Amino acid sequence: MSQISSIVLALLEFLSYAFIFAVGAGVLWLVVIYFRDKTQTESTLRRNYPVVARFRYFFEHMGEFFRQYFFALDREEMPFNRAERSWAYRAAKNVDSTVAFGSTRDLRSTGTVYFVNCPFPTLEQDAKEPSAVTIGPYTRHPYTTDSFFNISGMSYGAISVPAVRALSQGAKKAGIWINTGEGGLSPYHLESGADIVFQIGTGKFGVRKPEGGFDEDKLRKVAGHDSVRMFEIKLSQGAKPGKGGILPGAKVTEEIAEIRGLKPGQDAISPNRHPEVDCVDDLLDMIAYVRGVTGKPVGFKTVIGAYGFLDSLCREIQKRGPESAPDFITIDSADGGTGAAPMSLIDNMGMPLRESLPLAVDILKRHGLRERIKVCASGKLINPSEVAWAFCAGADFVNSARGFMFALGCIQALQCNKNTCPTGITTHDPKLQFGLDPASKSERVAYYAKNMKKEVGIIAHSCGAAEPRLLKRYHARIVLDNGRSVSMDELYPEPEQQQAAE
Repeated sequence: MSQISSIVLALLEFLSYAFIFAVGAGVLWLVVIYFRDKTQTESTLRRNYPVVARFRYFFEHMGEFFRQYFFALDREEMPFNRAERSWAYRAAKNVDSTVAFGSTRDLRSTGTVYFVNCPFPTLEQDAKEPSAVTIGPYTRHPYTTDSFFNISGMSYGAISVPAVRALSQGAKKAGIWINTGEGGLSPYHLESGADIVFQIGTGKFGVRKPEGGFDEDKLRKVAGHDSVRMFEIKLSQGAKPGKGGILPGAKVTEEIAEIRGLKPGQDAISPNRHPEVDCVDDLLDMIAYVRGVTGKPVGFKTVIGAYGFLDSLCREIQKRGPESAPDFITIDSADGGTGAAPMSLIDNMGMPLRESLPLAVDILKRHGLRERIKVCASGKLINPSEVAWAFCAGADFVNSARGFMFALGCIQALQCNKNTCPTGITTHDPKLQFGLDPASKSERVAYYAKNMKKEVGIIAHSCGAAEPRLLKRYHARIVLDNGRSVSMDELYPEPEQQQAAE
């Protein structure tokens, strides 16, 4: 017993010395910080209020996390609020998505979209699977798919190996396609056998010569993979139209550098546009070149701004013939996402999808090219209501990146560009990647896609449409700034309606 008492006394004595040492070290640290703050000239607050002013920066940093969990209401946060994220999480986990006691959505706020239910909705036995769509009728290898909700471009490099693996495996399970983003084709994209859209960014990573420009052998090699079904030439993306992609050198590992055709540790900075493309003629020439080399459908991705460009494009296609047209156009919203973008662009540049999608569809219809050119919509479409709206507006497909990031477990920590993503999605830190298990997360990716298909179908059936691609503009209404709503086909009358009115 006395031996135990002596051990306890020795332990208490050690702890008391450790406490005194810790207090002394803490006081010394405060003294050092005090004089460092008092003598520095970079921060006025720290110079005037040494040590204490540092808490301001700490609380400012922590505020974004506290707001998310304790203070923000379900519909308040940006870019995605808690209600939007919660649906994505529940869909990915394949758990009950019903809610109780009524909607928390404000149906009177300007811009709100709601759908008009049919008095005689589609019966379950009359419901149809999404119709199959063929892309690239003039190519050697057209692509036919019935998938309507797919994984948008996220580059290997911007996201981690486990994330790419989970997305690729999930895409295969759900029967949807995955877009590589502009970072090139990695083995992790290929290993599941999912359908792939290879994106060609302005840096042409993965298909470039060292000095720039296309390397035809590399382009042909990529096309040689059966799972690579289409090619997408990226003109611009929603978060930063007019500026190329940015991957910090800290994320450019040896493997990423080899895939992209760079040096390890070198910043991967894409030009703000393709140097060879100065006009619509050049764009059609590039599309024809890539299609001729690969034999597969080729389209382009853009944010709509100066929409006269689309009219010029359509007129040039009519001169050349329908075989010269892009096989698809991906229209990204001005509020699309990325890991890092200048605030001056992310906040102010380009048209939101709400305006640009119906506008682009109508331009194609006026020129008689709507059936020839398929339309993909992307940009903050992570819930069934947004996806259903896109089909009302005229889209053939909807692509989402951030929705599938939520399916992987993204918590909107806003660390995408810092290599410190706590969920292992946008980091190359092995310790942080450890938490992302591709096998389990691929199941969530597949469930998210399948539940999206199910619930968009429910909206369509309530409107009296047998499947989502049969949704029309008159199925949706938009609230105006006076609190009243107007049918979407009145707000955006299609060309045939305009002609009839005239």
